[in-house]
Amino acid sequence: MVKHQPLQVYERQLCLSSITGIYGCRWKRYQRSHDDTTKWELLWSLILLFTFCLLLVWFYFWSEAHNDYNEFNRFLYNRSGEWSDGTVPILATTAAGFTYIAFLMVLALCHVALGQQLNLHWLHKMGVTAALLTTTVGVISVNQTWGQEWDVIPISLQATGPFLHVGALAAVTALSWIVAGQVARSEKTMFQVVVVLLYLSVLLGLYLVPLYITSPCIMDPNTLKQRPDVIGHQGAPMLAPENTLWSFQRALQMNVTGLEADVTISEDGVPFLMHDHTLRRTTDIEKVFPDRQMVDASFFNWTDLQQLNAGQWFLKEDPFWTVHTLSPREKTLIANQSVCSLEQLLKLASYHNSTVVFRLRRPPPTHPCYHSWINDTLKAVQQSGVPQSLVMWTPDEHRDQVRQLAPGLIQTSVKKQSAQSLQQYGISRLLLRYNQASTQEIGNFSESSINLTLFTINEPWLYSVLWCSGVSSVSSEASHILKKVPYPIWLMRPNEYCLMWVSVDLISFAVVVGIFIFQKYRMSGMRSYNPEQIMLSAAVRRSSRDLNVMKEKLIFSEVGNGAGGADELYSDNGYDYYTNQGISQ
Repeated sequence: MVKHQPLQVYERQLCLSSITGIYGCRWKRYQRSHDDTTKWELLWSLILLFTFCLLLVWFYFWSEAHNDYNEFNRFLYNRSGEWSDGTVPILATTAAGFTYIAFLMVLALCHVALGQQLNLHWLHKMGVTAALLTTTVGVISVNQTWGQEWDVIPISLQATGPFLHVGALAAVTALSWIVAGQVARSEKTMFQVVVVLLYLSVLLGLYLVPLYITSPCIMDPNTLKQRPDVIGHQGAPMLAPENTLWSFQRALQMNVTGLEADVTISEDGVPFLMHDHTLRRTTDIEKVFPDRQMVDASFFNWTDLQQLNAGQWFLKEDPFWTVHTLSPREKTLIANQSVCSLEQLLKLASYHNSTVVFRLRRPPPTHPCYHSWINDTLKAVQQSGVPQSLVMWTPDEHRDQVRQLAPGLIQTSVKKQSAQSLQQYGISRLLLRYNQASTQEIGNFSESSINLTLFTINEPWLYSVLWCSGVSSVSSEASHILKKVPYPIWLMRPNEYCLMWVSVDLISFAVVVGIFIFQKYRMSGMRSYNPEQIMLSAAVRRSSRDLNVMKEKLIFSEVGNGAGGADELYSDNGYDYYTNQGISQ
């Protein structure tokens, strides 16, 4: 009697099969291997890691650039001539790509943790390549067309740096489980030394990162300056059509202390509010004057401008996705808005005792008011009856002449200059984009009694950072959002932050040491190979078509009469299981 006995009886490993199957399409046991990963696959692993890091930065960039989405959409409009929210497809593809690459990274780490050979499927390789190329093209495009926006990353790190450090440290600490497992499993001393030194170098770097993290919000709360004033940039363009009378009224309802507008001179010398060079985006000129859509806005007289509707486009395009929040009454008011003149704005500001700052665009050389544009604007200011102390004058041209005609105007510059230079020219206010002034420069302007206003501030985190920096005022399109920020989002004393990061470092170090000791104890006494592994690894390397199915070797042992044994191969397409069956002779 000879009894057939299996070398091993296997159980299903659904989790392992899913990991290797999704990552490399290795669903069967015989397809998996514990051999070292090939150099080609190691290269693809590095490409995957680089793509993940690049997408992580790209995703973070677009998350923090939310403050300037409207600026980006205006840029796209100037390039294409059609208004659309270009951030939606970018965010959708970025989120999808990052999720996909992050999922592959998790699967790769699971392979390493389980001692499985990395073998990325060719479809995934195509996906990684597409994600890498698409992201690279996006980075290059932003760098060439919107390069100034990269400054949002270091600025945002002033708000997120301390918390990102804790998150990064937690992630690297968790990786110690995989690193310790690899070190304990390996029999190569050099490999163990290199891996440990590399990991400890990264860990030590993270431990010391807080020494280089600077944030104005790490300060003594007793030294916090008063809340920065909020100026309504183009009114409240998220709640009403930009540069319209209703938009400025909505901004005043949000308790802004000032109003900011863009001013153009009409053909008959009337200053009116318009940001774009043409009237296509913010009026219904295609209906009223279809043959003049591409004409510069300054070549329309005031009578023609009053015929245009400046509100219906807002209800149609919904540029900030806020129309659904408006009441029927507000929608009716918006639908009936017309082009607003500078004089109307100044009268409104005078009634509410609000500051007004406007950017005056000089008309083209062929314009009738090309030489008289300063006088025409001053005339409108004087006719409005607004106190000159409420008007911030920004044009640099003929500034001395303006001082003589209207000495009470607040002289304001929109070009970055030193405090000494500004004082030399009698300029008391400075209007800059938020990335043009560092925390140190904000402090210098404050000490020199130069009132600094930064634009465009729409996000609470950015408002909080500038508040802690000591800026005196900000210009915002989201005054209704900043109204809900009565205090910086977070504020931490230096000693509290020091205690936090030292505690986190110590906890991390203790966890890492504990994991290395546990893994060493766990792996002790265990061999780094087994008969199944040797057999299956050999099967993976062979190219015969017979290896498309599972091959197992059976041992025939003599029972009873001392009959000899023989080897026989059986294939298994299901689970690895053999039934014992007696054979009579």
